[in-house]
This record gives sequence, C-alpha cells and structure tokens, in this order.
Amino acid sequence: MRKNDISRSKGKGVVVLLAIMTLLPLNIFAQKNQESAFNRDTLISAAKKLMTEARYCALITLDKSGNPQVRTMDPFSPEEDMVIWLGTNSESRKVKEIDNDSRVSLYYEAPDASGYVVLKGRASLVNDPQQKHIHWKPEWENFYSAQKSEYLLIKVVPDRLEIIDYRHGIVSKSKKWTVPYVDF
Repeated sequence: MRKNDISRSKGKGVVVLLAIMTLLPLNIFAQKNQESAFNRDTLISAAKKLMTEARYCALITLDKSGNPQVRTMDPFSPEEDMVIWLGTNSESRKVKEIDNDSRVSLYYEAPDASGYVVLKGRASLVNDPQQKHIHWKPEWENFYSAQKSEYLLIKVVPDRLEIIDYRHGIVSKSKKWTVPYVDF
C-alpha cells in the first residue's frame, strides 16, 4: 500500500469514527425517548381502561399477623384521581383488617390475560349516607338486605400504580423486569 493510500484509508476511518460518534448520542436519545414513552398520562389512561374492562379485582389486606388476605371484589370504575370505591358488609373480616392496617393492594387482570394493574394505597372506611347512595349497584340488593346498616364503603387512595399491558406495548424495558409505574 502506498503512503497516499494509507492516508486516505486513515481519513476514511476518521470519517467513519466521526459518523459513529455523531450517531451514538442520537441512538442514546432514541433509547431514552423510547423509555419515556410511558409517561404518567399514558400509564394512567391504559390502567383505567384495563381496570374498567376487568370488572372484578382482588383486594389484598393484611391480617393482625401481617399475612396477606385476598378476596374478589366488584369495584366501581376508577375516579379521575384513581381513587377506587368498593362496597362491603360492615361486619366483614376486611373491615377489621383495614381498621388495623390501612395498607392495601388492588389487583386487576385484563379479561384476555394481556396485562394487569396493581394499585397500592391506603384504604379508609366510609359510612356516609350520601357516598353510599352514590356508590351503590342495584345488583347488590340481595347481598345487603339492610342496606343502611350493613353496607359500608371502602375508599382506596393510591400511592402507586403498576401496569403491564401488552396490547398497548406497556411492558418492562429493563432486564430486571421493572414494571412501569406511577407514584401519586
């Protein structure tokens, strides 16, 4: 190889190296941009849709020993701020567990098993007649013969929402399978 050929090939190498160095930040930006595609509004909107489609959820409370207790619930649709309302019997075990420890989780699974939502937060018991009237389902009539005395509301205010929704491409982007989430 002649001296001029070597200089030209080094020059081409420098050009290639500069091109790679120029494109590298764009590639890093694209990766960051892809991860930020899960913005708060996107995650909350997808979660609301999945939660509404699911119809039922699992309410997880903690008993006096700190053991999780799970039961199926028929929740109301999420409110704008993701607060969830549930109805229960005032004498139920879950009422005593919430009185003892207000930390709860709600688990919703998509009907087609294409994803799930976990809502972690604090539950409070609400016995307000106006709220009980607003949060009532006629199909519950058989469960609460004495609606005024037996029926009690559980209000769950979220601390964190986690979601996987394969239909909308909301999946973990990390090797650790970190679930996309929103803190409230």
